[in-house]
Amino acid sequence: MSVVIVGGGVMGASVAWHLARHHNREVVVLERDTSYALASSARSACAIRQQFSTAINIRVSQASLAFYRDIAVQLATPDDRPDIGLVEPGYLYLAATEHGAAQLRAQHTLQASLGVSTALLTPPELRARYPWMQVDDVLLGSLGLSTATSGEGWFDGYAAMQAFRRAAIAEGVTFVEAEATGVVTSGVVTSGVATSGAQVDAVVTRDGRQWPTTQLVIAAGAWSAPVAAWLGVDLPVRARKRDVFAVQAAESLPAAPLLIDPSGVWCRPERAPGQFLCGAPPRIDADDVPLDGVDHALFEEHIWPVLASRIPSFDALRVISSWAGYYEMNTFDHNGLVGPVPGWQNAFAACGFSGHGLQQAPAVGCGLAERMVTGAYRSIDLSPFALTRIASGEPLLEQNVI
Repeated sequence: MSVVIVGGGVMGASVAWHLARHHNREVVVLERDTSYALASSARSACAIRQQFSTAINIRVSQASLAFYRDIAVQLATPDDRPDIGLVEPGYLYLAATEHGAAQLRAQHTLQASLGVSTALLTPPELRARYPWMQVDDVLLGSLGLSTATSGEGWFDGYAAMQAFRRAAIAEGVTFVEAEATGVVTSGVVTSGVATSGAQVDAVVTRDGRQWPTTQLVIAAGAWSAPVAAWLGVDLPVRARKRDVFAVQAAESLPAAPLLIDPSGVWCRPERAPGQFLCGAPPRIDADDVPLDGVDHALFEEHIWPVLASRIPSFDALRVISSWAGYYEMNTFDHNGLVGPVPGWQNAFAACGFSGHGLQQAPAVGCGLAERMVTGAYRSIDLSPFALTRIASGEPLLEQNVI
């Protein structure tokens, strides 16, 4: 029998590859739409950073960065040496209040203790480094620097997902286009709730087939909560819409990082001269908003005015394309849910990463595969992401959620 993974995006593909490559496990991945038309992996602006406020997020990002830097070797197949276009100009966080500046200083101390290199920049230093930026209202900036143990930037998330998928298939993983609709269970299950000794014996798909399983992994991204509900588990994972705008500016910005304005508006350069991606948190952050429309008023009324104030040359921006995608938002504390599903002997989760899934996928795939096979985390301890923190009411609070 196989490990069955529900969800074939970057997280499911990473877990599958690690299980097959490093633990010689037979794996079946069930993905309802192999075009990935609505997948978060395909609709992400896709960046990576270590400027977090919690040690676990920093360590996971460091491990994933090391993997992505070496992805051409790590995920090489006889027919492919993947290139995800990773660049590392850094994230630049700006603080406009004393509270915000104090947070950047405190986070700088934590980050430095874990080998992350960041530069705290005063307004004069910001003007010298970025003469195109208006910083009259800024008290402090924090810029991520590229070193052996840290680095921040962006990459092609869809290429990363496909690289994991191709490499997993090369290791013998079977990807099946099928929609999982339920599970067959045994053990002590009362009114759909596992009490002890319960296990998943098979996953049922819409075509009526049953896929016998030794272990189940819930990696269905924004749609993970309905899968967990088959086990009587209420996962606080919801689909939250995010809009991304590609814009053309009058000129390029030398050495531009991924800029995080105090308002929450962000932007970063694309490869083409003068082109940028930008976005912001939505005005109404509701569950399951359809992706068939982009909130252009968000750009016109909020994003553009903020950017034009921060970067005066952006007063003539032109939108050249836009799209919407889902964050798989963990509404409990905006951090990943990783590890055993409480009450079940052979069910595991890897979901709820709240916009960090692509950057965390290599490390999470590695750690969860080890936990499933050996019963312990070995390369990286992912226990702070345990699902048990929900029932115990102990959120893992991350201040830097974009």
